[in-house]
Amino acid sequence: MLPDALRTELAAVPGLRLLSQPEELERLSRDAYDYSPVLSQRLAHCRAELVVRPDSVEAVVRVAAACRRHAVPLTLRGSGTGNYGQSVPLESGVVMVMTQLRAVRSIDQVSGVAEVECGCLLKDLNRELAGFGRQLRLMPSTWRSATIGGFIAGGSGGIGSVRWGFLRDPGHLLGLEVVTMEQEPRVLQLEASDAEALNHAYGTNGIITALRLATALRVDWQEVVVDCPDWATAVELARRCSSAAIDLHLCTVLEAAVVELLPKWDLPQRSSDRLLLLVAPDAVSTVQRLSADMGAVLTHLGAESDRQGNGLRELSWNHTTLHLRQRDPDWTYLQMLLPQPEMDCLSTLKQVWGDDLLWHLEAVRQQGVQRLASLPLVRWRGVEALEQLMQECRDLGALIFNPHVLTVEGGGLGVVDGDQVATKHRYDPAGLLNPGKLGGFSS
Repeated sequence: MLPDALRTELAAVPGLRLLSQPEELERLSRDAYDYSPVLSQRLAHCRAELVVRPDSVEAVVRVAAACRRHAVPLTLRGSGTGNYGQSVPLESGVVMVMTQLRAVRSIDQVSGVAEVECGCLLKDLNRELAGFGRQLRLMPSTWRSATIGGFIAGGSGGIGSVRWGFLRDPGHLLGLEVVTMEQEPRVLQLEASDAEALNHAYGTNGIITALRLATALRVDWQEVVVDCPDWATAVELARRCSSAAIDLHLCTVLEAAVVELLPKWDLPQRSSDRLLLLVAPDAVSTVQRLSADMGAVLTHLGAESDRQGNGLRELSWNHTTLHLRQRDPDWTYLQMLLPQPEMDCLSTLKQVWGDDLLWHLEAVRQQGVQRLASLPLVRWRGVEALEQLMQECRDLGALIFNPHVLTVEGGGLGVVDGDQVATKHRYDPAGLLNPGKLGGFSS
């Protein structure tokens, strides 16, 4: 049970709201982990004993100090859009919601570097950047509701990865403001080299309160849909578009069965394998030529800025999974980097799994090389079948990023990151920050 002394101490902190109603504790102890039947069962009964919402860095420091003094676990949370239980308190304790720390502190007019507090919504930050002729390089498909701190701590890539790679690639995260979980918490200003250990660490090794990020020049992205005569053409056209000398922000590839299950909105009504693209205005003609060369039909929907909540972004990355799960909750998904060439792997798995495996690909840049990643839709047949499918993918040369596990390492390459663990020993020596999520740590 949470010590009464801790509740009393936190109640006296200026700028700190305490939430303790059962429905609040239930709601703020969950994220979107129900995409995974495995995690749904594992995390169903995890719940905080208290939720706090600070509105200043000073209040964050007071919470960290109090939880450390009373040896109470502290789990950090943004908007709760993560899919892997990143913000679920495995050992109960206190959940700290960071969404009130949302100021855009500065945007450099020359470099475009932004300093922003962790709870700022990505849509709000992008709006601020637009006034400087800039935009975010990377964002998840949940960009309308996700926070920048949650994206850095729990995400890895998304829209923009076709050009900019992934969040942990050098050059994106330029620095962090971090509160430690020591006996006397400190507020540290970390440069890029030291900040990397907190990037995609699920808030296990430091409390991110503000970030410095590189941004990109703003582009008036154009929405383009390309319908292809067959699946092999769609895959090859995606490879050609992502390798062309064009400014490309999104390249999603969907097999026809997925297209049929997605919202229709005002998209072309064709039953075909399809590409969804965000391209610069001067790239539309090149995509048109590449498409025509392969017998594909291009539809230019116009500027993305004209769309309000029903654009191509909302049909890409894990929003694809979201839409199919809304129709049938038996759909789950995997994440993988496909081997090259891709078609042997794609065809072999399709032959074995049939309509229980629907292909959804995303063009990405991985270590400077254009590749195709996949977030396939998988019909839930049970844990044993899921493990069998993942092993078949590995046997065919795919690199699996398992979205059905809890730890940082388990969802990545399965290898302990020594820098992340060393940083946790340094900044959270008692192991109270989001315990159970950093597999390589032992207090």
